[in-house]
Amino acid sequence: MAKKINITIIENNEKKEISVDEGIQVHTILHHFKASIDTIYGIKINNEICSLDSRLTYDCGIEPVLNNSKSGAEIYRRSLCFILAAAAYNVCPEKRLLVGHSLGHGYYYTFDGENSVSNDLINSLRKEMEKLISQDILIQTANVSYQKACTIFDKLCLKETRKQLDYNCPPHIAINTLGDFFADLYVSPLVYSTGVLKLFDLLQYKGGFLLRFPSSSEPDRLENFVDQPKLYEIYEKYKEWGRRVDVTSVASLNKLIANRKINDFIDITETYQQKNISKIASQIVEKKTVRVVLIAGPSSSGKTTSAKKLALELLAMGYKPKIISLDCYYAGHDKTPLDENGKPDFECLEALNVELLNQNLIDLFAGKEVTIPSYDFHSGTSYFEEKNKMTLEENELLILEGIHGLNDKLTEKVPSELKFKIYLSALTQLNLDDHNRISTSDNRLIRRIVRDNNFRGKPASGTIDMWPSVTRGEALHIFPFQNNADAVLNTALDYELSVLRVYAAPLLRQVKPTENSYSEARRLLSFLENFATIAPTEVPERSIIREFIGGSAFKY
Repeated sequence: MAKKINITIIENNEKKEISVDEGIQVHTILHHFKASIDTIYGIKINNEICSLDSRLTYDCGIEPVLNNSKSGAEIYRRSLCFILAAAAYNVCPEKRLLVGHSLGHGYYYTFDGENSVSNDLINSLRKEMEKLISQDILIQTANVSYQKACTIFDKLCLKETRKQLDYNCPPHIAINTLGDFFADLYVSPLVYSTGVLKLFDLLQYKGGFLLRFPSSSEPDRLENFVDQPKLYEIYEKYKEWGRRVDVTSVASLNKLIANRKINDFIDITETYQQKNISKIASQIVEKKTVRVVLIAGPSSSGKTTSAKKLALELLAMGYKPKIISLDCYYAGHDKTPLDENGKPDFECLEALNVELLNQNLIDLFAGKEVTIPSYDFHSGTSYFEEKNKMTLEENELLILEGIHGLNDKLTEKVPSELKFKIYLSALTQLNLDDHNRISTSDNRLIRRIVRDNNFRGKPASGTIDMWPSVTRGEALHIFPFQNNADAVLNTALDYELSVLRVYAAPLLRQVKPTENSYSEARRLLSFLENFATIAPTEVPERSIIREFIGGSAFKY
């Protein structure tokens, strides 16, 4: 007789107990949930997200991962990527499919060494994906020996995936399989079978194509595509740079670390970023009429350090920049609008004293003296100090950094010819391997986890818990305005995650299975384990990374 284990079914804050056979697969007991089986993409086992083919081997709590959740949407997207890779292998096995960055609700793909993808090929890929989906094939997870994994990836021509196994060599490797004809590295859970993946599209774009998928808020439809040409342009620029220096994947980075050549790459990376900052400084000077530089970007994109590095470049060109943070212009708790949960919404434009900011700017540009406000975050009040009086001379520029910098409503009374707008994005050009990308949001979240702990003593769980609120604010107040920028600066450094792992991994390991943030902590920890570590002492004192790990030559 099979041994029984006790399972707690958790759904909508309700719990019920059942007893099942030890080793049973999760997908066989989904009928115990109230949610429709078709909407369950994964399962949380003691708060860790797992595939539906996982086996239950101990007493635990289980909770469904639904299609309208962030985690459910991620499972759907990764599963579509897996099916696209399988379709490409069936349709054109001689070509090497490469995933790129995200663009709206889609991922950008190219074929290695090719500058264009024909509509005929895209249509063939779409038809093959539809065929695989209609066959409702099981997507299974398996552990295979290191040797067998190497053989599989060599056979499937997964170059970067195979190369990573030279630098991360466990005795067995988790893979996803589709029938007996395709497999890929397991990174995170996928859906149980291909039949779930009915909603997608392929769209020709630039030199490649987009794999489009639904959002988590509307899992039953595809939104209209909204182009983001400036984001694409900066990504392509950095991707080409990565190809020139021959570092395009985590495996390439790990190879440099293993061969003790990482110091040169750090210098090259920092120099290239500074060169791009210098180009933006030249654009500002060439415009001649600029009096205020507005720097905006999402959380942990490095706004503060970027402002300081830009100021140095402008100083070298004979200008005297003065830096102000938009945080100085918070109106105060009593004047801050409330969000949908009845809590102060500090991310919205109305949380700032926009009228005072505009008047200060107009007065400064007219040669008048103003007093820049200060803000006490502890008491939630604005105040003024004599030491914060300011004037702007003819060769002085104002650098204003904050999340609303690209929104014209922030500085609506300032003539456009006096403004220069810069959008920051932490957009690494590295891929994990051929088919798994590195999320810009993950990069920034790991930066934030490290900074919050270093400078505020906040545990990783606290940062992870508040991150959804941060990203909602970004979607409302930053991303819609990124195409308003006069220049885009990529603040990601392709070696940084190897440094941040030193700080972040111990913090993520401290998150307990009883905490809601556990599933995200486990995912991030698994992601970071792909990176060999770099000692923080190798990071230059003026690097943007110092804003998060400490030890910067800049004063914050």
